[in-house]
Amino acid sequence: MTDAEAHGAPEISPVGLKQIQESLLAAARSSRAQRAAKSVYGSRDTKMGQTVLALLAGAELAEHDSPPEAVLQVLTGRIRLHGKDRSWELTAGQLLPIPPERHSVTALENSVFLLTVIRGA
Repeated sequence: MTDAEAHGAPEISPVGLKQIQESLLAAARSSRAQRAAKSVYGSRDTKMGQTVLALLAGAELAEHDSPPEAVLQVLTGRIRLHGKDRSWELTAGQLLPIPPERHSVTALENSVFLLTVIRGA
């Protein structure tokens, strides 16, 4: 038993993003929607959640409402975030706070990105 477990704290371990990227791209290739996702952090008890998403070139996340606060970070590939009357092209290594407006995401090439969401109180 670790010291953290002995004191009632949850066990914390690193997340292998490289392995998750490869796994999600493989899953997206066999998906009709050409996308796949995996939650890597968060629970009902936490205010922050993180999800890794893979989109194949040309695949899209249709327009949807913005969470209260969110940041999108591209791990590999190139995507376009479409907002109200504006858009941003992001490549691997870039991140962007998602504006508080309806938006969509299009993969310009096979891409994997990390979405961090801060939920309301």
